[in-house]
Amino acid sequence: MSKVILVTGAGRGLGTDIAREALAAGHQVVATGRRPDEVEKTLGEPQDNLLVAKLDVTSPEDAASAAQAAVDRFGRIDVLVNNAGNLFTGYFEEISPAQMRRQFETNLFGPMNVTRAVLPIMRRQRAGHVITITSTAGLVGMEFTSAYAASKFAAEGWMESLRHDVEPYNIHTTTVEPGYFRTELLVDGSTTWPELSIDDYAPRTAPRIEGMKSMNGRQPGDPAKLARALLTIARQDKPPHRFVAGADAIEAVEAKAKVLLAQAGASRELGGSLAYDETHA
Repeated sequence: MSKVILVTGAGRGLGTDIAREALAAGHQVVATGRRPDEVEKTLGEPQDNLLVAKLDVTSPEDAASAAQAAVDRFGRIDVLVNNAGNLFTGYFEEISPAQMRRQFETNLFGPMNVTRAVLPIMRRQRAGHVITITSTAGLVGMEFTSAYAASKFAAEGWMESLRHDVEPYNIHTTTVEPGYFRTELLVDGSTTWPELSIDDYAPRTAPRIEGMKSMNGRQPGDPAKLARALLTIARQDKPPHRFVAGADAIEAVEAKAKVLLAQAGASRELGGSLAYDETHA
C-alpha cells in the first residue's frame, strides 16, 4: 500500500537513501532539506510522486509550511521520518555553551518542531507513524560525544514518552538507534569539532579527531539497507517502538542492558530501603 512519507534531511546521507528507496517502492515522498535545490539535484528529475520542500528543522515556520505543502499536494501524511541531524563532537569542557545549544536545536528541538507540525494532521486522520532516527549514542554514552549523546538521549526520552500521548489516536512511534553507517555524518558540514582548546585534553583530542575522520567511508553499515528496513517497519500494522540497527549497535545495546541490570541489582539493598517509614510519621 502506497504511503505519503515526509523525510527530513533528504539532501544527503541516509535521508537521500530513504527518499530514493521510498520512491522506488511506489510511495509518495515529501523530501525536505535546508537547500531544496540540492535535494532536487540529488534525487534527479521531477517525479509525480515527489515533492521537494524547504525545511530547516530548527524553524517552526518551515516545519508548518512543509507539512501544509505535503497535505496540499498529497492530501495526507502517513509517515514522518525525523532524519535530519548533525554531530558536535569533543570533550565536554572543549564544547562551548553555544555549540551545545546548537546541537540540541538540531537534534532535539528540530524533530520536535517537525513532529509538532505533523501531529495535528495525523490526529485528524486517526492514523500515522512518527519515526525518529537517534543513535546508539542515544542509549550508550561514549568518550568524546557528550553533546551528541546528550541530544540523542533527550530525543530517546521524548519519543518514549510521546508514544503514550499519541497511541489513542492510532499514531505509532518508532525510535531508531543506528550504529556506524556509511552516511555523511562524519564529513565537514555535518560534523563540528570542538570550539575550545584545553591543554589537559590536547593529547587525546587530536588522535580522536583523526580517528573519526579516518573512519568516514569505512563504517560497516549500508545506509540503503537501513532505508529499506525502515520502509519495512513503516508498512507494519504494529511497528516496533524501538529498532536497533546494525550488528555493532545491537552488541552495544545488549552490553548496556547487562550493565543496567547489574547496577539495579547492586542498588537493591541500599536503594530499595528508602521508602518512608510510616511508623515514625
